[in-house]
Amino acid sequence: MRGASLLLLVVLSAAAAAAPQLVGAASRDNSLKILKKDIIETINNHPNAGWTAGHNPALADYTVEQFKHILGVKPTPPGLLAGVPTKTYPRSEVLPKEFDARTKWSSCSTIGNILDQGHCGSCWAFGAVECLQDRFCIHQNINISLSANDLVACCGFMCGDGCDGGYPISAWRYFVKEGVVTEECDPYFDQEGCQHPGCEPAYDTPVCEKKCKVQNQIWEQKKHFSVNAYKVKSDPHDIMAEVYKNGPVEVDFTVYEDFAHYKSGVYKHVTGDEMGGHAVKLIGWGTSDAGEDYWLLANQWNRGWGDDGYFKIIRGTNECGIEEDVVAGMPSTKNTAGDHGSSGFGTAIL
Repeated sequence: MRGASLLLLVVLSAAAAAAPQLVGAASRDNSLKILKKDIIETINNHPNAGWTAGHNPALADYTVEQFKHILGVKPTPPGLLAGVPTKTYPRSEVLPKEFDARTKWSSCSTIGNILDQGHCGSCWAFGAVECLQDRFCIHQNINISLSANDLVACCGFMCGDGCDGGYPISAWRYFVKEGVVTEECDPYFDQEGCQHPGCEPAYDTPVCEKKCKVQNQIWEQKKHFSVNAYKVKSDPHDIMAEVYKNGPVEVDFTVYEDFAHYKSGVYKHVTGDEMGGHAVKLIGWGTSDAGEDYWLLANQWNRGWGDDGYFKIIRGTNECGIEEDVVAGMPSTKNTAGDHGSSGFGTAIL
């Protein structure tokens, strides 16, 4: 009996000694920052990186886990793409060597807006509303800001899990079926204080209220629709032709640790672990002075990240899957009679 008691005492002592180490390890993992000096040095000392890394203020306080959370593109279930058409373009289409949607459609101020998704994994919603509002301006001469919050809060399981991620193609299908209200009606940012879904790391997906925040505005009347939802063939020529003819498209790609440190140049993955999937807006293309073909994209991590909120990624090699999942749709005239000349860019980081 005495031997058994002694053995129990040894086991308990060992467990007590191990416990603080386990807690400490978990604590360190939870507080590990995404921005790291060694990654910056590795990139900037790499002879063939092609881009410059640095400390991005927009992500200064983010831990690795918080950074993973804002990468809100979930792997698309095969069944979700059933019936979704894929657009292609003939090779006879002549396209410019360089293109920037901000220049071609200079009267459409939304194209040059950089937004801020905050701590919410809502990139899938942001990329979609940004492209649709740009296309309303391009094709219908309507300057309007659409609500990412409508998608995040109200699309539900059809789109995924709100602030815990979603599917870009489902956002476009939501535009066809349900439409999306204006930013003024259902703002992502609360102008009276930081109350939008992305302000605090622990902020839950907001509740869908289907009620405009502005008095005398009716939810159903503020809905704007897309006439269709489609994929674009995963080929640089087809993607370029789509953007050139119809405007920015939503794309998603795999993000690695080094991408958080991007400052300028043509990005390609060099170092760091895989973090998750991220959706952004593709607005153009070109070729660098070093001869590297690139895509030009707008991110939604504020202007304190990257090249004033934008980034370039190598074109033609499907870097990080950037050319695999390109989605878009065309704007509908439904509910737009009173929109001409209107605007509402309350959430833009200008």
